[in-house]
Amino acid sequence: METWNAMTPDGKDTVLRVVRQEAEQFFDLVDRDEAWEAPTGAGHWQVRDVVGHLVDTTEAYFVSFDAARNHREVEPAYGLPGMAARCDDMALAFRSVTRSELVERARADFDTMMTTFEALTDADWTDLLVPHFYMGPLPAFFYPAFQLMDYGVHSWDVRQGTGRAHGLSGEAADLLVPFMYVLWQYTTNPVGPDDACEIGVRLTSGPHEGTTRVSLTEEGFSYAAGEADDLTVLEFDPGSFVLTAFGRSNAGTIRGDRAVADRFLNIFFRI
Repeated sequence: METWNAMTPDGKDTVLRVVRQEAEQFFDLVDRDEAWEAPTGAGHWQVRDVVGHLVDTTEAYFVSFDAARNHREVEPAYGLPGMAARCDDMALAFRSVTRSELVERARADFDTMMTTFEALTDADWTDLLVPHFYMGPLPAFFYPAFQLMDYGVHSWDVRQGTGRAHGLSGEAADLLVPFMYVLWQYTTNPVGPDDACEIGVRLTSGPHEGTTRVSLTEEGFSYAAGEADDLTVLEFDPGSFVLTAFGRSNAGTIRGDRAVADRFLNIFFRI
């Protein structure tokens, strides 16, 4: 039986299988002349900029894993508030590279990254701390999840740019659901007294179906599984939850006080 919790070693085979699927269909989408300078759902980025972003991101992971394995010192984490602007600069810097060269480099980087992931032991999966350029030290299991975000969500971006109706892969969304709470936790703007609230988030399908209680206080964002019948609740299917957390769509069903839901949904900055 496949395990859908990528935060545990039992989920390793599942997440690596789905990352491969998402990456292969991503390369099929982008490796065409007519697609290369097409718009995407990622702001002003064209398809070529998304590929450049993946090269930049993945090659930064090589440095991170080398530092973790060889106990090398790294610079303090850059921080997430400046991530969007820096990622934009890094992605656009690849615009002079030809499609064939950049896609080949991205494919080679992906293969190298997957070899690194496959070599992780069960202990490595949870206990090896790998310094992320923007977020600082994180357990190794975050990195396959980051690759799934990159190839899954950015495939959605490429399809969004075509103007055709489409959706997010169910398997990718199911695996990413738990990481969306972490994303929200790391991208919460300062919470003032007027922002504080408690809300429920309900997943209506998939392996993570259920309700989570989320609190915004002046100390920040926290969450835990639990019933939320006494709270305003946001309901999502897995794909809508992932796309909402990433700021790609305004989705979900509000059950309760709209003012509370609006306050909660607008407390996050985008990366």
